[in-house]
Formats: sequence, structure tokens, C-alpha cells
Amino acid sequence: MLRIAFVLLISTALVACSTRPVAPAAVVSDLAPTGKLRAAINFGNPVLAGRDPATGEPRGVSADLSRELAARLGVPVEFVTYQAAGRVVEGLKTRAWDVAYVAIDPIRSADMYQSPPYVVIEGSYLVAAGSPIRSNAEIDREGVRVVVGQGSAYDLFLSRELKQAKIVRVATSALVVDTLLAQKIEAAAGVRQQLEADAKRVSGVRLLEGRFMVINQAMGVPKGRDAGARYVRDFIEEMKASGFVAQALSRHGIEGAAVAPAGDAR
Repeated sequence: MLRIAFVLLISTALVACSTRPVAPAAVVSDLAPTGKLRAAINFGNPVLAGRDPATGEPRGVSADLSRELAARLGVPVEFVTYQAAGRVVEGLKTRAWDVAYVAIDPIRSADMYQSPPYVVIEGSYLVAAGSPIRSNAEIDREGVRVVVGQGSAYDLFLSRELKQAKIVRVATSALVVDTLLAQKIEAAAGVRQQLEADAKRVSGVRLLEGRFMVINQAMGVPKGRDAGARYVRDFIEEMKASGFVAQALSRHGIEGAAVAPAGDAR
């Protein structure tokens, strides 16, 4: 009996040693003030998230990171879903979420802490098949309109960078190509994977070669939650170094995105 008890004690200790690290109470209070981790998921970026076809639940690297973080906090995860990055940022005003997955941008850093990037993706242009535009360098010219998802990373970037071309904004990134065709707009800007999917969905369009920006995706935490932000920073670095992010991208069949290097890209 004593031998059995000893074996059980050792087994319990070994299991305890193999479990995830437990977050400090101050971190749990910052990241789960309602008793659960409310994670904002943007379905407008197919690199990061989509819906499970069987259950309808969020899936993808951002959902996987949310579940892992919630497990370390010892709380359930609640997904707060959106169709566009701009809507995610709007949700910050009402404290609708505790963590979010957004592209790093200086405008967004005014109201939220942004972790080092965990995934790097590309922003690309798409044009009508018969367009005379052949390269990215030909976009910023008089008479060229570029349709973008309002509040997206590329909207913010192009608003600063384009000097002559005009920006046309639509509610979500999923609408940009349809709007380009319907209104005969000269170009659409977006995440390359989304535009590639749209090019397969509709005819008469083509992607321009190369990229106009690199989009560094980070985890965001509302300002004022300092302990939580520090924890998230270390968490993201660990998830990259351990192979968690790479495995998630592979598991969900994501191509064309890369795991961000260690450290802060800003």
C-alpha cells in the first residue's frame, strides 16, 4: 500500500512538472477581468482565422494562441468575432475584448500595447486582367483609385504612403474585389492570401507581382494592463521559439505566411 501511494505521489509530481506554467494573479486579473479570456478574432484575415466547417467555431493560429493563453491563465476562452480589423479596433473603445490579433501600426499603439509580431504576411495589389498597370510602382498616380477594407493595416499604411492615388474604403476586406469589378476601380489592396482566393473565385483579375508592404501581426492588449502586456510579450516570444506558431500555420494549411523572427519588429 505504501509502495502504491509512493508511486502515485511521484506520478502526480511528474504530471505537475509537465503542465503549462501558471500565470501570476496580477496577469490573470489584467487579461481575464471578467473571469474568462475574451479574445477578438478577425475572420477578415484568412491567414489568421476561419471557421471550422463542422462546428462553426473559430480556428487558425489566432484561435490556437487564444486557447493556449487561456489555459495558462486557468480560465475559459470566449471568442469575440469580427469581419474586419477596423471593427476589432472599434471594440477596444467598449472594452469588448481582452486580447486581439492586429497588424502592428503606430496609430493603433495609442490605445493598445502590441506584442512583438508572431506572423509576417504581405500586402499586395490586384487589378483587372486588362488593366495597363503592370507593377506596384504604377499605382500611386493621378486617376488611380485603390479600394481597401476600412481600418485595415493596409488602409492605414496606404493613407500615409499614397500621394496621388485615391483610396476607396469598403466595410470589410471580403468586399474589395467585388467592389473593384462593380465600380471599375483601378486597383484593390489587401492581404495576398485573400486576394489570391478572390482571384480564384472571380474571373478577369490578376495580382501584381511583389508586395507593397510587410504586415507584422501582433497580439494586442488594452492600454493600462501593464502586467498582462508584459506577460503577452513573453508568451508570444515563447510561442515562436517553441515552434507552436509554425505548427499552427502548418496544421491549418496556411501558405505564404512566415513565423516572425525573435524580438520586436517596430
